[in-house]
Amino acid sequence: MVAAIQTRARLRTLAAFSVCVMTSAAVAQDASPWVTETHSAVRLIAGPRTGTLLLGGLAFKLEPGWKTYWRSPGDSGVPPRFDFSASDNVEAVTVLWPAPISFPDGSGGTALGYKKQVVLPLRIVAKNADKPVTLRAAISYAVCDKTCVPVEAKLELPVTGGSGSEDRTLAAALEAVPKPAKIGDDNPFTVSGVSRADKQNMVVDIKAPPDAKVDLFAEGPTADWSLPLPKPIDRKADGTQRFGFELDGLPPNTAPEGATLKLTLVGKDAGGKEAAYEFSAIVGPPSK
Repeated sequence: MVAAIQTRARLRTLAAFSVCVMTSAAVAQDASPWVTETHSAVRLIAGPRTGTLLLGGLAFKLEPGWKTYWRSPGDSGVPPRFDFSASDNVEAVTVLWPAPISFPDGSGGTALGYKKQVVLPLRIVAKNADKPVTLRAAISYAVCDKTCVPVEAKLELPVTGGSGSEDRTLAAALEAVPKPAKIGDDNPFTVSGVSRADKQNMVVDIKAPPDAKVDLFAEGPTADWSLPLPKPIDRKADGTQRFGFELDGLPPNTAPEGATLKLTLVGKDAGGKEAAYEFSAIVGPPSK
């Protein structure tokens, strides 16, 4: 009887140990090890897979006081660069960008990026739905406090689409990505109009709840455009606001007429509820 009890106890212990091992293996498949670099750490995470479509993410952790940059870094800074070309069975990877915050760049300007931690969602397309995917990323990014430090990292993760331990993290990251919208849409925060005040200046009208905090960011059609940050011009009691920015920082010999600008609107109402939207606006002829 005692021997039987001891045997059952050993079996329960073995079963519990096996569950822990399997759970650890499943989690390992959903995230690569953290690669710790200067004042930061980065890793790949993986989510669900449906045929050739996979969801993943690049997770960054930053030491207190340190920041890294959005795709458009603002007045100064270095946007991250990603190379996924060494991956296996990967046709394409699209990086999605949560809405940034603005902060002083230390030189009298304003930079755009992230503090503490951020996950950049990855939309991954496999070449073959029936074959495994291994994602390999070579990353260059910068972290800044009073000084800026360049960082290089190489990451690798077999993507199984299995346990789903990172699904909540990826869902939260996707929720932070600005939603596509059209000018004049009936959203809590919206761009109601875009015009070219004169040869050099653009004007953007925004509708928002009263007492809301609103940030507006402008980008050109390609990465070699470097538009200045839009600045508030006017604000009314009903929440209507007007921003303006110069058509400056264009590539040499580039005319702005007909170019499609990307406008990112980030807002927080008086109750703390946040929303972010992304609009396209075509640069028209000057109104005067």
